[in-house]
Amino acid sequence: MNPRPLPRPVTETGVETNGVPVWPPVKVTANAQMDLLVQHHLTSPHEAAHSLGRMASLAMQIARIQNGKHGDLPVICFESPQLVVFAGDHGVADEGVSAFQQDATMQRVLTMLAGKSPVNALAEMNGFDLTLVDAGVASHIVPPPDTESVVPLLVRKIGYGTRNMVLAQAMSATQARSALQAGMDVVRHLPGNVVALSNIGVAGNACAAQLLSRLCGVPLADACGKDQAQDEVQSQRKLERLFAAASRHRKATAPLDVLAAMGGFEIGMLCGAMIQAASERRVVIVDGFVASTAALLARALVPAVADYLVFAHRSAEPGHRLLLIHLQAQPLLDMELRAGEGTGALLAWPLLLAAQRLLQL
Repeated sequence: MNPRPLPRPVTETGVETNGVPVWPPVKVTANAQMDLLVQHHLTSPHEAAHSLGRMASLAMQIARIQNGKHGDLPVICFESPQLVVFAGDHGVADEGVSAFQQDATMQRVLTMLAGKSPVNALAEMNGFDLTLVDAGVASHIVPPPDTESVVPLLVRKIGYGTRNMVLAQAMSATQARSALQAGMDVVRHLPGNVVALSNIGVAGNACAAQLLSRLCGVPLADACGKDQAQDEVQSQRKLERLFAAASRHRKATAPLDVLAAMGGFEIGMLCGAMIQAASERRVVIVDGFVASTAALLARALVPAVADYLVFAHRSAEPGHRLLLIHLQAQPLLDMELRAGEGTGALLAWPLLLAAQRLLQL
């Protein structure tokens, strides 16, 4: 048995002391008065009640987060919206659980840095500042010498990819805590009051399926679903390898233990980023299956974070639908996206702008 490490003193939020994590305080946004102000503002005597449907609910949520009023009028104000994409590799990719080889992570990273990814165009169109974070890509990120990077790259590498969860824990408990802290640090230094969060990483969906299954009690076969990019033999092998990993780590049940056993560096950073953003009363736009799994962790660690999360879309991953049901979250869009990288968050952004505009009438 490995000796238990001595507890570290608290020097920053998120670091454990005497085995108890310390997080930045996150306020619950419940505000009946604000809800009434928004409802009154959006209700017309010439239209049926609730005629704006979920648009009214979205406006209420954002108004509660920002808690802004001008006299008796609710106010929504968006400043310097940010998109942060965390990139990380996963050792379990060696088991053939993804339709892509691990080097595809690096290719997607380089494409984004060169400004040639779809998310680059959408970020520019919507006025988002885009930041790419190396959470744990399996090699150094070195753009080609003849290519000028148009996207800031923050190197917060916890390791060169996680370990293969089939053979060992994906990361140590110390690395899991470091990932959470790094995510908080990234958001802490960003301007604005809106942050969209997403990821890049081959086999990230496999990790997300494991966390969904373990933390929500969803059968692993349902959490994985059928990968349209894999044939029946590949899908069966994927499920067998993930069952082997789940069996190895069957004693991991607490959120941080599950993250360390079967998660990814980028998932830990996404979780920390959400906690920090909520503590600063930022609107948090959650993109895709992997980011939603990080939201599951963040809610388990700091329940009040849930008030700040806007789920941009329901992806084509079967597990994402089940996760959103468990979270009792209604995504803004359902366009069968698989792209990740924040594409869905940016496509949903005009709906948040519409909510802002409706309160200006």
